[in-house]
Amino acid sequence: MTVPHAAVPRSELTESQPARGDLMVLGAIALLFGVLHMLTNGQYGFHRDEWQFLSDAQQMDWGFVPYPPLTAALEHVGLGLFGLSLVGLRTFSVLAQVLVIFVSGVMARDLGGGRLAQVFTAVAVALSPLPMFEATEFQYSSFDLMWWVLIAWCTVRLLRDEEPRWWLAIGVLAGLGLQTKYSIAFYLVGVLGGVLLTDARRYVRSRWFWMGGVIALLVFVPNLLWLVRHDFVSYHFLQGIHARDVRQGRAEGFLSNQFLLNANLVATPVWLAGLVAFFRRPSYRMLGWMYLIPVLLFLLAKGRFYYVCGVYPMVIAMGSVVSERWLHARSRTLRVSLTTLGFIGVVAVGAFAALRIVPMASSGPLRDYALKNNGDLREEIGWEQLVAQVAAIRDTLSPEQQAHLGIAVGNYGEYGSIALMGPRYHLPMPITTVNSGWLRGYPDPVPTTLIVLGNSREGIDRLLTDCRVAGHVSNDLGVDNEESRDHPDIFVCGPARGPWSELWKRGPSFG
Repeated sequence: MTVPHAAVPRSELTESQPARGDLMVLGAIALLFGVLHMLTNGQYGFHRDEWQFLSDAQQMDWGFVPYPPLTAALEHVGLGLFGLSLVGLRTFSVLAQVLVIFVSGVMARDLGGGRLAQVFTAVAVALSPLPMFEATEFQYSSFDLMWWVLIAWCTVRLLRDEEPRWWLAIGVLAGLGLQTKYSIAFYLVGVLGGVLLTDARRYVRSRWFWMGGVIALLVFVPNLLWLVRHDFVSYHFLQGIHARDVRQGRAEGFLSNQFLLNANLVATPVWLAGLVAFFRRPSYRMLGWMYLIPVLLFLLAKGRFYYVCGVYPMVIAMGSVVSERWLHARSRTLRVSLTTLGFIGVVAVGAFAALRIVPMASSGPLRDYALKNNGDLREEIGWEQLVAQVAAIRDTLSPEQQAHLGIAVGNYGEYGSIALMGPRYHLPMPITTVNSGWLRGYPDPVPTTLIVLGNSREGIDRLLTDCRVAGHVSNDLGVDNEESRDHPDIFVCGPARGPWSELWKRGPSFG
């Protein structure tokens, strides 16, 4: 049933608008942005992170060293449907973004907003830098964002309708989120904190609340059992990743980027108004804590700014609702002027962000500008050329060396690109201790000749014998990225100095 006091009242204007028409408008906006992403997503190549998901998709399991299995499982399906297609495999990320945009607008409707509030919410979310980025690559963060937004929407419906059965949906989404990215646990702490710190604590007495928790656990159990079998390797691995990020300053700018990147900058007054409105309305105060708790936890833990990107659609939605109500009480001239300025500002900021984030052109000034200002786009360049270089070096070796050849790599981009594109050059599967490559071990018998990438000369000389530089990493565009800058040399080496088993005893490395 609907509880009248739980929703923000609609104006007379918005009450006359048919709900079906609102949904059609929101669907059109979401699909428009989805089509634009589909049209631009084939410009360059796969990002190094995408190569990791692709290689893991070939070795399906209930877990991987850096993350849970759901993203690789989607990639496995994508490979079966589309093959090694940029646009095809990124379709899943685009669909996730389409759903985020649509549901964000629906949240504004369910919070009592009219069409203006709904449209502004959808457009502001679509033109926020981080959500925009999540549709340009196949990343687990793309789906993590989706689960956060869907949980927020279910919570809105739970509180608005006083319908405790929404806890079942929240449980399913929480379980899927835990199967996607472990950091959603901080958001679930926010959900629990919001329950305990507000009137929503009444749901603790409901069987639906506990059933939702059981469902979340059941969905997560397969990965949990995998973690137990592997001595919680992911937990220890992520501790190391976090320490590295803090050491390298990757956690800096957490607060400023909440305004600059996680949400459209022009929408800042709107989402701040939404956050205040959540706390001022007892019936929706739980959502305020769902924003504040994860943001504070990641701030204190020195997490990366984008980990909490998923909390912004709900505060933008509520801010759009209260802003619409405020505007409705103003004069028509002021209302039209401020509305126009708001949309122009959001579109202008979004267009500027898109020039840096979206791979709009494969050549010319737009491509050059994007590559100059976006390190992620630079990491999409040169992988096919790298694999071809390795094959060319292989062809210079003697038949005896080729018969006992291994390819050792130092990062997951190299691993994935050779694993996926190497077969067309008849290259062997790469070998690495990096991330989930460590789980796959090394060949038996071990290779006596190795082509080595992604390592320094000093590092490989400690491990291998008779090393020589056999080539250099390059790309046709002359782009300076991690491959060409940090480890540009490709080596050919002889046998290892000691047992290979000793390397694997150290556990997985990351790179």
